[in-house]
Amino acid sequence: MTSLDDDFCVLTDAVRDAGDLAHTFFRSKPKSRRKADGSFVSEGDLASNDLLHKRLMQGRPDYGWLSEETEDSPARLSCERVWMVDPIDGTQAFLNDETDWCVSAALVANGQPVLAAIYNPARREYFSARQGAGATLNGATLQVQDRDTLDGARMLASKGVLTAKKWKQPLSVNLLWANSIAYRICMVAAGRADVTCAFNQKWEWDLAAAVLVAKEAGYTVTGENGQPLTFNNAKPRVQGVIVAPPALHRLLLARKK
Repeated sequence: MTSLDDDFCVLTDAVRDAGDLAHTFFRSKPKSRRKADGSFVSEGDLASNDLLHKRLMQGRPDYGWLSEETEDSPARLSCERVWMVDPIDGTQAFLNDETDWCVSAALVANGQPVLAAIYNPARREYFSARQGAGATLNGATLQVQDRDTLDGARMLASKGVLTAKKWKQPLSVNLLWANSIAYRICMVAAGRADVTCAFNQKWEWDLAAAVLVAKEAGYTVTGENGQPLTFNNAKPRVQGVIVAPPALHRLLLARKK
C-alpha cells in the first residue's frame, strides 16, 4: 500500500488534470444522454472518469473504486482504502453552460475520507484537504466562520428545504443556490455561505471529498438528523447532510422536526 503522501500527490494532480479535460467540453455542446435514473451524463463526465480511474488506480491494485460513472463492484467493500469519485458533480449546470460544477474525488480509509480534492475549473478554484492537516482553497488555509444566530443566515439549499414539515418553526434565512452539492459544501467551507443542507438521499461520491474539506476547515458535518456519516457502505447512500459552524449546527438540529 502506498503512503498517503504519495496518494495525495497523485490525487491532486489527477483531479486538476481531469478538471482541465472536462473544461475542454464546457460550453461546446458536448454529447450527452439521460441515464436510467433520469439524470444526465456527458462525454465530459466520461472523459474525466476515464482519466481519474487510470491515474488513481495505477499502481494501487488493492484500492477500491466507487464512481458515479462506473458500475459498482462489491469488491470495494473488502478494501481498506477506496477512491470515491464524481467526475463532474453538477452535470446539469455543466450542460447548461453554468459554472457551478466541479470534479470531486476522495480517498476513504476505514469508512472515513482522509484525502480530498475538488476542482472547479470554470472558476479556477481548487479545494483540497488531508485528515488532521487542514483544508485549503488555491493554497490558502480555510478556517470556520463561526455564527450563532439563524435569522438572516446565508443558506445554500433548495427551496424544498424550507418547507414547514421539516422545522418546528419557520426559518428566516437568505436562500442561495448552486447546482453541485460538493461545491455548495465547499462554498460554506470558504465562508461564502453559513450553512448548507439537503434532506434527500445523496450518493457517497457526492459528499466524501467535500465533507473532509468542511470538517478540516472546522465545520460540523452530519446527516440530516445529526448522525455521523460513514462511507464505503454496501448501499453507498447517505440520508441527508447538514454542514454549518458548530453553534449554528446545534441550532439547526434543535429547530428540526
